Amino acid sequence: MKTYDYIAIGGGSGGVATARRAAEYGARALVVEANRLGGTCVNVGCVPKKVMWYAAGIAQAMRDAAGYGFSVGDTRFDWNTLKSRRDAYIARLNGIYANMLEKAGVDVVRGFARFVDARTIEVNGERFSAPHIVIATGGRPLVPDIPGAELGIDSDGFFALEQQPRRVAVVGGGYIAVELAGVFNALGSEVNMLVRGPHLLRPFDALLREELMAQMQEDGVRLNFATEVRSVARGADGTLRVACSSGKALEVDALVWATGRRANTDALDLAAAGLTADAHGVIATDAFQNTVVPGIYAIGDITGRAELTPVAIAAGRRLAARLFLNQADSKLDYDTIPTVIFSHPPIGTVGLTEDEARARLTAVKVYTTRFTGMYHALTEHRPKTAMKLVCAGAEERIVGAHVIGEGADEMLQGFAVAVKMGARKADFDDTIAIHPTSAEEFVTMR
Repeated sequence: MKTYDYIAIGGGSGGVATARRAAEYGARALVVEANRLGGTCVNVGCVPKKVMWYAAGIAQAMRDAAGYGFSVGDTRFDWNTLKSRRDAYIARLNGIYANMLEKAGVDVVRGFARFVDARTIEVNGERFSAPHIVIATGGRPLVPDIPGAELGIDSDGFFALEQQPRRVAVVGGGYIAVELAGVFNALGSEVNMLVRGPHLLRPFDALLREELMAQMQEDGVRLNFATEVRSVARGADGTLRVACSSGKALEVDALVWATGRRANTDALDLAAAGLTADAHGVIATDAFQNTVVPGIYAIGDITGRAELTPVAIAAGRRLAARLFLNQADSKLDYDTIPTVIFSHPPIGTVGLTEDEARARLTAVKVYTTRFTGMYHALTEHRPKTAMKLVCAGAEERIVGAHVIGEGADEMLQGFAVAVKMGARKADFDDTIAIHPTSAEEFVTMR
């Protein structure tokens, strides 16, 4: 049996980050991963999704070009070329992750890990032990248990598509659903979204939900609310027939399930280590990523908190500092975490929604603005940009900042720093605007 100071079960962003930092602090570290290094984000998540989003943006830019006097002429888009080049890029990133671990002195074992006891795991019949073990196995897409569900694909399957489907049904109303639907639509597919609830993006601020819904409909995405899929069947010609709770039946070339994710913990034999998971596979942790078993920790999506790549990385790095750099108070603050949705148009959000603020705080005041960004002054396609600042207390401390529109993905990061630091509306008002930009509206709202 091989012994280490630190074992990370999972070679995604969180597992790699925490193992590298531990090694930097002098620990003998091991990463166990059965699939490609980089986890969901690098392989079937944020990174390839952003590539597809860029492609969709280029398609829209070519449609916008006429407004600026360009004659683009006939164009042709080849999905397979995009996929091949995207996959080659991801393969390079897999190699970069492997090189980073090697340079850091972190060992890598390929295979699935299961606990033997609270200090020992087994991989491919070989055992490894450490006084500190962190579980960072991420999650996987959920597919509903209905007749014919296997005929659809999940978000992983989206990245495996060799050809672009002409007609697509996307099931779900969360951020993955709106991102994939937006890409398909911008690249020319006919898209229906089938949403169980009354609106998109349920946990997000109402301004963002409403603006996105209006723009997606304007762009040609068909939104079907209060709709559940009852069954899926394949016709003789290969077409999928999707029967819905509304009585409507759709015929599509592809159906994408974007109905949630589940933590990858069911194959770990948690009981052997004295651990349990809830019905969704989530492992409970305290503020320091400790599980109920001393010496075993959990980070990332399997903790059920802020399922975002930068969160897993930050939590993993702080955990390594606590364990191996004698920083006893090192932990991640899960409050005021910024995030971006790569929808069409993109969304940036940090802090409390207006509804959350009114439920928790007093003296809440909200500032909003809605306008057409300057880029679209000359284009036929004229999506709106909308912003909201949620303030609380006599000093009007900004507790939430929300934006949808061109450039939202890049502008939010800096404003997130200000919100995290406790900026007041007066601080924004006292900041000189950068003109002409959409971002300046954040510091000129009245």
